[in-house]
Amino acid sequence: MSTPSTQTCIEVTQPGAPEVLKPTSRSVPQPTDNQVLIKVAAAGINRPDVFQRLGFYPPPPGVTDIPGLEVSGTIIATGTMVEDWSIGDKVCALLSGGGYAEYAIAESSLCLPVPANLSLTDAAALPETCFTVWHNLFERAELKAGEWLLVHGGSSGIGTTAIQMATALGVNVITTAGSDEKCSVCEELGAVKAINYKRDDFVEVCKTLTKGGVNVVLDMVGGDYVQKNISVCAPKARIVNIAFLQGSNMQIDLLPLMLKQLVLTGSTLRAQPLQNKARIAAGVESQVWPLIAEGKFKPIVHSSFPLRQASEGHALMESSQHIGKIVLVN
Repeated sequence: MSTPSTQTCIEVTQPGAPEVLKPTSRSVPQPTDNQVLIKVAAAGINRPDVFQRLGFYPPPPGVTDIPGLEVSGTIIATGTMVEDWSIGDKVCALLSGGGYAEYAIAESSLCLPVPANLSLTDAAALPETCFTVWHNLFERAELKAGEWLLVHGGSSGIGTTAIQMATALGVNVITTAGSDEKCSVCEELGAVKAINYKRDDFVEVCKTLTKGGVNVVLDMVGGDYVQKNISVCAPKARIVNIAFLQGSNMQIDLLPLMLKQLVLTGSTLRAQPLQNKARIAAGVESQVWPLIAEGKFKPIVHSSFPLRQASEGHALMESSQHIGKIVLVN
């Protein structure tokens, strides 16, 4: 089957509300030496896409301005140096951009096989969250079985992934969420305790439950949570920030950080060198994919929208009414 010369994709017409996402027609990209061309079945929507739409998270130099950091689909063309994938392979892939489209380019080293027990729609919800959680919890924070992990935003795509992955690997997980319904889902996914942060003080609940504090915190909230995270930690704990939804500028007391010998760190995924992301991909395939095969972990997909309705998907994400991931389908 021949590849068309043009495709439908979604562009950000100007920084702003979800309505600035508009369907347009562009040329189908072509893979270079170590890349593959994927006929996209589905693309995940992620918070960085929202930040890009708002004008706060521009694509790295040389990367398309089309949003979308993860896709699933079928490889329909390969670069001359690609040896590990063939035309017809079903994959999901981490991208630096370009996922909101009918066709997308991916680095061959950032493609993973679609797990046999998942649909292509579900598989599109895997790469961004799995890479992020694996890297930040198990590489940066060196989270170990038997430790206590606090995950903020437990009902988000990152949160539902972190709860399941960590629980499956023997970690005791506590999480926060904004409603009793979301807390119930988090506990069904394996959390020892889900705390409704609108009603309860997560610092006090965690200290009581753990008898002293948590070992690792995964935070995407920022703001006044930074000081609270320091308070909730046991000695030699690690705090990892992956976003600052409530702001990154705040006044905090760092003395407890020193007295408790804590580590406060963070990272972004998109701008990391390809070799780093390839290493993360290898770790995810060897350590996380078997959990999916064993039924211990699965992506939680809340809603799917046709590609042309990307703005509706973004509006849902910003409403925070979803539990798990939102995807666009072709």
